[in-house]
Amino acid sequence: MFEKILIANRGEIALRIHRACREMGIRTVAVHSTADSEAMHVRLADESVCLGPPPARDSYLNKVALLSAATITGADAIHPGYGFLSENADFAEMVQEHGFTFIGPSPQLIRMMGDKITAKRAAVEAGLPVVPGSEGAVRSEAEALALAKEFGYPVLFKATAGGGGRGMKVATGPHDLGEAFSTARTEAAAAFGNPEVYMEKYLQNPRHIEVQVLGDSHGCAVHLGERDCSLQRKHQKVLEEARSPALNDEQREAIGETARRAVERLGYVNAGTMEFLYENGGFYFIEMNTRLQVEHPVTEMITGIDLVREQIRIAGGAPLGYTQKDIRFHGHAIECRVNAENPETFAPSPGRVTDFHQPGGMGVRVDSGLYQGVMVPPHYDSMIAKLIVHGPSRNECLMRLRRALDEFVIEGIHTTLPLHRKLMRSPTFLDGAYDIRWLEQFVAEGQH
Repeated sequence: MFEKILIANRGEIALRIHRACREMGIRTVAVHSTADSEAMHVRLADESVCLGPPPARDSYLNKVALLSAATITGADAIHPGYGFLSENADFAEMVQEHGFTFIGPSPQLIRMMGDKITAKRAAVEAGLPVVPGSEGAVRSEAEALALAKEFGYPVLFKATAGGGGRGMKVATGPHDLGEAFSTARTEAAAAFGNPEVYMEKYLQNPRHIEVQVLGDSHGCAVHLGERDCSLQRKHQKVLEEARSPALNDEQREAIGETARRAVERLGYVNAGTMEFLYENGGFYFIEMNTRLQVEHPVTEMITGIDLVREQIRIAGGAPLGYTQKDIRFHGHAIECRVNAENPETFAPSPGRVTDFHQPGGMGVRVDSGLYQGVMVPPHYDSMIAKLIVHGPSRNECLMRLRRALDEFVIEGIHTTLPLHRKLMRSPTFLDGAYDIRWLEQFVAEGQH
């Protein structure tokens, strides 16, 4: 196993990785920008290296600086966390070429799954169900019109090289297809430097269901159940739960086993997530995330498996040591993402935290790098904490979450805690009857 791991990230995920390393007897190296010199992960790590000024391109996205930090500190491996360079195949290759272990899948698999067209082709070959759509990039409006006639409206244009909702446009009929096609290409070019888009049948009211998978270098693969990530605003997840209130045991078994077999066929090694849209009893693969997910704690809570520890073990060449029949699921877990944003306007709210008290008690976990007096910088993603709650049943989990949210105090900046508290009073959410469009409507109607 490794003696020292450089954590190429910041915030709560850097702290999460540090804790897993410390429990495994592995020393850590924290990296940081000048804006994060006070950060908790920097304070707790065995060593720290300043990468540069606040902009991510000059610090957390600076490949040369990261590799230099690993070299001068004598690190054995680099854990990328999520975001930043976690799904950058070129960085993974550079890490390996310089003699370090990249704690994640191979650069080849990252590259394959990073392009949505090649990912879809690989998914079909691996036996995954996919949304009806174009086999590759759509080159012209005429081609798009012909495909839309075949699939039926509405249709969705998506950037081949992107995510996060950028380069995505819906056409409801021939009258607006041309505008949707050209706008999607323009947005894709601006956001990702690649104007190519592909087209899919647009599902009206699906749920977003994802399956956590693990594969080792010895040919063993398992799934750790599904997560429901349908509560989204502008394609960004707000709350996740495991297991999904929309599925029955037969459906869970089917989609989990389908994902597990796909991991085996792909030869995928390390942790990953298969993402699906689910509507009217059907699952449709949309993408695979070749990294740790923000919402991984809900899976940990219902399985008792430390996913970061497993990532490190797998990267070190260890076998999983268990098979699918050994996996057991216990109770229900929900994660609330807490962002430094105005809960009414969702405008970013950086600043100094003047008061901080996190909830506790049985089944309550908070992943956060916050503490009283720390500065939340304006340069990065606005997520500052994750509240994760576990209970024997979904109803007991919801009651515990309501109590935990009432205890959570973050002062000095605006946060989205009020939105989560009001979600706890929504009959639609409490009944588990939401889909990926519901939260947008909930917010637009002023119920937040």
